[in-house]
Amino acid sequence: MREIVVISGKGGAGKTSMAGAFAHLAENAILCDLDVDAPDLHLLLDPQVRSEEAFYSGHEAVIDAERCVGCGQCAELCRFDAVREDGDVYRVDPLACEGCKVCVALCPEKAIDFPEKHCGQWYVSDTRFGPMVHAQLFPGEENSGRLVTLLKQKARAMAEERGLDLVLCDGTPGIGCPVISSMAGTDLAVIVTEPTPSGLHDLKRVAELCDRFRTKVAVLVNKWDVNPAMTGEIEAWSKTKGYTLAGRFPHDRAVVDAMLERKVLTETDNAELSAILNASWAGILALLDTCN
Repeated sequence: MREIVVISGKGGAGKTSMAGAFAHLAENAILCDLDVDAPDLHLLLDPQVRSEEAFYSGHEAVIDAERCVGCGQCAELCRFDAVREDGDVYRVDPLACEGCKVCVALCPEKAIDFPEKHCGQWYVSDTRFGPMVHAQLFPGEENSGRLVTLLKQKARAMAEERGLDLVLCDGTPGIGCPVISSMAGTDLAVIVTEPTPSGLHDLKRVAELCDRFRTKVAVLVNKWDVNPAMTGEIEAWSKTKGYTLAGRFPHDRAVVDAMLERKVLTETDNAELSAILNASWAGILALLDTCN
């Protein structure tokens, strides 16, 4: 079983559009949307949820109003100003609480509980391209890296159970914790970038992260014809680093039209774009075959 993750140095580079098309072209694959903070692969694939689980991570303080005597010590001790006066007692603002447990440990009345925090939901679904594992963190929640790890573990387990050959992941943008979790155990990273100075800068950062994981890299330039000179610069740099060029994808209104119809690009009647994506996918699979 092999794993491919499609990532980008920033959001909006076209990562999910490419991942959706590759999901259509892939065979014997399980799909996994690892962008748990702002997932959108489901918008293209219209998954039918088969199971749903709550995701708990970390803890938060909760004051029991019946046990609270209103001494105010918790408010004085909280360095995050998460404890607020509420009439004769106090309450904790869950959005401000950092789960440090100081108020819990030092409350003289032991009136503060410290339950696990419900941070989001994760799902196992069916799509027209095969099974899919995905999730959604609640707004403002943390621990996305831990949720990404959980999704990858579930996807791999399902692939083994069903005899599937490939785990295809729509990763997260940037180089933060969820991306690091996305990269763990991945055979190949397909980096989607744009032909701009910031695109090249972000490509270099995320490619360096891949190098640290000893993960092979394929580079795909989206909207290459917006700036052909910069595209050439990106490709030249990629060659010097030994990265495989997965292809060039043009700027085309068909991408927006496909999104509005909740289709992936290879489901449209645009033969030129489909041919480009098929060639890119064939090159990606050929590179995957060389991974140890």
